Amino acid sequence: PRPSPVQLRAEALGLAVRSPVTLRDAEEQAAFAALGLDVAVVAAYGLILPVPILEAPRLGCLNIHASLLPRWRGAAPVQRAILAGDEKTGVTIMQMEKGLDTGPMLATAETLIDRKTAGELTAELAELGGALMVDVLADLAGYPAATQPDEGITYAAKIEKAEARLDFSQTADQVERQIRAFNPAPGAFFEVAGERIRVLAAEIVDPSSVIPAKAGIHNLQPSENMDSRLRGNDGMVLDDQLTIACADGAIRPTLVQRAGRGAMSTAELLRGFP
Repeated sequence: PRPSPVQLRAEALGLAVRSPVTLRDAEEQAAFAALGLDVAVVAAYGLILPVPILEAPRLGCLNIHASLLPRWRGAAPVQRAILAGDEKTGVTIMQMEKGLDTGPMLATAETLIDRKTAGELTAELAELGGALMVDVLADLAGYPAATQPDEGITYAAKIEKAEARLDFSQTADQVERQIRAFNPAPGAFFEVAGERIRVLAAEIVDPSSVIPAKAGIHNLQPSENMDSRLRGNDGMVLDDQLTIACADGAIRPTLVQRAGRGAMSTAELLRGFP
């Protein structure tokens, strides 16, 4: 295990750091309460905080959540916003309570998603959220808590690895969003000739502009989806630039990665893997 940047900075400043495996332990809860905190800040903790922890600081626990609540409560708000094709997202500073991201909101800041990957968007939201939390802590009285609206609630379920397999029976827009949502992890992929190819970036292509491939054509759908041939050409490689047909439109990977190798352009891939 490696210490986080927060721990390294705290240690450099001479601040004590604790890394409990669980906060459900009575001894850890007592140690936390003994700090006599005014407020606690939580970011990407990943576990439900027990009530004794939530209630220990005088002003409670504040969380930096990476969505514009109540949209995308839960574990994977950045990836789910990209997958859903949301135009914008942001961060919410919220008062924590027993429910999953249900607490009152103190402040929000938003940004456009554009064509950002999950990695790029997470880094941007971290900067945005950190700066907003500093502002809130500097003037808590100036940020009164507001109850979350009942309308527009969605849940960002944890990302399962199986979701990262590219599904070419979707539209090209949806496939391209899959690629961005799963970059850097778990990594969108397809399989061909028994090998898994990760797709790190891709562009959407109009199939009518594609010059057909001269050689053999591969189907990159999973074997259980071979009936896609009956529905159309989704999952078929259309040319010698690895343009792949989708249910509507086509996708052309531009940055890929073979197992055990570094990222490379599609042209580099094809020179060694026609």
